[in-house]
Amino acid sequence: MKKYVSLDKRSKKAQKKYYAGFRRTWDGVNPETRIMPNGKAYNRKKDKEKLRKSDCLSENGFAVAFFMKIFMKNRSLTSVLSLIK
Repeated sequence: MKKYVSLDKRSKKAQKKYYAGFRRTWDGVNPETRIMPNGKAYNRKKDKEKLRKSDCLSENGFAVAFFMKIFMKNRSLTSVLSLIK
């Protein structure tokens, strides 16, 4: 029969082996917390994406550059869309 040796007196390798027996794997699950973006918060990327996806600006390259310049200056999509109408 093996003699019991306390954990603090064991070698580092033996301690690691002992504690590894208690651990489990995540089995493909990502342990990071997932955070939903705040819908009410201002998001620059969202505005830029709306501007890029709008049909009226994608036809003419000059118009896109012009309105993007105005958008970057004023930082609002409404100012750009008011120029279109």
